[in-house]
Amino acid sequence: MLDRTQAWTLLQEQNPDDALIAHSLQTEAVLRELAGHFGRDTELWGITGLLHDLDFPETRNDPSRHGLVAAELLSERLPGEAIRAIQAHNCEENGTTPESELDYALRCGESVTGLISANALVRPQGMEGMKPSSLKKKMKDKSFAANVSRERIRECEKLGLELDGFLRLGIEGMARIADRSEAGLTPRS
Repeated sequence: MLDRTQAWTLLQEQNPDDALIAHSLQTEAVLRELAGHFGRDTELWGITGLLHDLDFPETRNDPSRHGLVAAELLSERLPGEAIRAIQAHNCEENGTTPESELDYALRCGESVTGLISANALVRPQGMEGMKPSSLKKKMKDKSFAANVSRERIRECEKLGLELDGFLRLGIEGMARIADRSEAGLTPRS
């Protein structure tokens, strides 16, 4: 399996834009938090989160291939469960049905990053003091972070997590990297 340094290098080799780097780091942070909560392999889950959109620069205009190309690039580098989760995170477009705990963790984990980061950007204090209750209110406002799938976020229930608990874990994971400017969590000045 790739280690974190190798995974980061591989991601950089795909020439991702700043937004994709931020999203990848945020997803890694949320997946590490979820892995810790469930007592799973934090390194495996974190690297899966970091690399889940590895092929996006190549498949941006062909969503039916997104996740599948990444699986090919990673086939000898990650365990099968990670490859499968990367494929299944885009099941709506590529037809890979999510089945495992890691599949659902990646789907809801990568989706919640958009809601949390958008909320951090409009709050004067950024990530500091963010609460699940404020995110739940933002979820009801369909115009706020409109491209974030609320349905995917609610897939946390397939992990046995209630929405409040999942949002708390997402906030905690992303708060751990909030001081890293490349993570895209700096509040407005």
